[in-house]
Amino acid sequence: MAACTGSRDGQDSILEPLCFPEQPTDTPSAPGAELALLCPFCPESVPLQHKDVLLKHLLLEHKLVIADVKLIADLPKYMLYWKGRFLEQPLTDFCSVIKTNSTGPVEKQEDYFLLCDVLPEDRDLREKLQQKRLEEVLEQQQQERDDGSFHRLCMFCSEEFTGNRASLLNHMAREHSFGIGLPDNIVYCDQFLDTLQSKLDNLQCLYCEKTFRDRTTLKDHMRKKAHRRINANNSTYDRFYVINYLLGKTWEEVQSEDDRELLDDEDDDWSDWQAHPVSVVCLFCDHQSDTMDQIYTHMKGAHGFDLHYLRMELNLRFYQQVKLVNFIRRQIHQSRCYGCQQTFPSRDDVIRHIVSEGHVMKLPDASTWNQPQYYFPTYENDALLCTLSDSDDGESGERHSGEDVPVIAEDISDLRALKQSSVLKQLLKNRGSCS
Repeated sequence: MAACTGSRDGQDSILEPLCFPEQPTDTPSAPGAELALLCPFCPESVPLQHKDVLLKHLLLEHKLVIADVKLIADLPKYMLYWKGRFLEQPLTDFCSVIKTNSTGPVEKQEDYFLLCDVLPEDRDLREKLQQKRLEEVLEQQQQERDDGSFHRLCMFCSEEFTGNRASLLNHMAREHSFGIGLPDNIVYCDQFLDTLQSKLDNLQCLYCEKTFRDRTTLKDHMRKKAHRRINANNSTYDRFYVINYLLGKTWEEVQSEDDRELLDDEDDDWSDWQAHPVSVVCLFCDHQSDTMDQIYTHMKGAHGFDLHYLRMELNLRFYQQVKLVNFIRRQIHQSRCYGCQQTFPSRDDVIRHIVSEGHVMKLPDASTWNQPQYYFPTYENDALLCTLSDSDDGESGERHSGEDVPVIAEDISDLRALKQSSVLKQLLKNRGSCS
C-alpha cells in the first residue's frame, strides 16, 4: 500500500510499481461491505464488519475454530457453504478434533473442532473464493479505468477534474505532494477519495488522525509533520489496494514474513516440489496465460510481437529485457505508442494505433528505454519478468554485467592519488581554515 510521489511535466515517476488488477461486481461498494455472516449451526447472524462477534460465538457456543480467517476472500460465502455441508455430514468428517485437558478427568475434557485448509475441500473452497474475488476486482478496476464520467474536486485546492481518476491522483501527488499510490494500484477509487475527504471535513489528519480546531491548523500540522500521506498501518485502506486481493494477505504481512523455517529444513530434496502456475499478463491486452510459452505464443499470434526475436536480434541481456518490458508496460499504461511516442486518449486507442500502424515491433532508440529507471517493474506483480531468459548469466554475462548494473569497486591501488582528489581532504582543509 505504499504511496508514490508524482513527477514533473505530468509524467509518472517509476519510484514504485503499479499492480495488476483487483476486485468487485456491479456496485462500486467494497467487497462484502453490506453482507451478513451466518452461523453454520444456528440462526445467529452478524454484519460482516462485526465478524469477531461471530467467531467468538462459534468458539463459545459450538466449539469451532476457523483457521486463518483473515485470508478468506469472501467470508459470508465461506460460512454459507459450510452451513450446507454441516447439514449433510457430521462435523468430524471435516474438522480436526482438539481435546482439551486430555490428561485430566474425563468429565473435564472438552472437544474443540478446527476447520482449516489442511482439508482439501476447504483449501479448494478458499482458492475458488480468492479467484472469484480477484476476477471481480479486476472487472471493477477495468470499469474505473474505462469510466469517462468521473467528476471530482481536488480535496486540497478545489480544482475540478473530469474524465479519468488518474488525472486527479497525479495532480494531488504532483502539486500537493500527497500520493496514495499509482492509479493502477488502486480500486474502489471513489470510496477511497470519499473516505479521505470525510476525514478532512472532520478536521482530521490523514496520517495520525488527530482532530484540529480549524482547517488552517490542520493544514499547518500536515505540512510541518510531513503527514501529507496515509498511514500504511491503517488496515482501513487495505481494501482499496489491489495487492491485498492478489496475495490473499495484506502487503504488510508479506513484508514481515521471513524464511526462517527454510533454514531449519535440512532436507534438500526438492524432487516433489511443484510450483503454482503463474498468471502472466499480455503486454497488449488483458489475456493471461499459465506458462511463458503460452503467453509468448499469444503475443506473437494475436499481436505480432515476438520477444524472442527481439532478444536475439538486439542481443538483449537479461536486465535489458527487464527494462524493455517495463518500458513498454509504462508507455501503454500512459496511452503512448512506444514506437512513435504519440499519445492517445485511452489505452484501447493506443493499442489500435500500434497494430494498425505496424508499430508492434518498432522500438525507439535503445537510449530511450535502456535507462536505469526501467529496472523498476511497472506492475508490481508482473510475472512476465520472471519468464525472461537469463541464459547469458554465465561467464559472458559477468564480463558485460557492468554495462547494466554499475558496480563501484573498492580500489585502493593508487592511494596517494585518491587522497589528493578526496572530497574529505577538501572538507578538512576548509575546516582548518575556519578554525
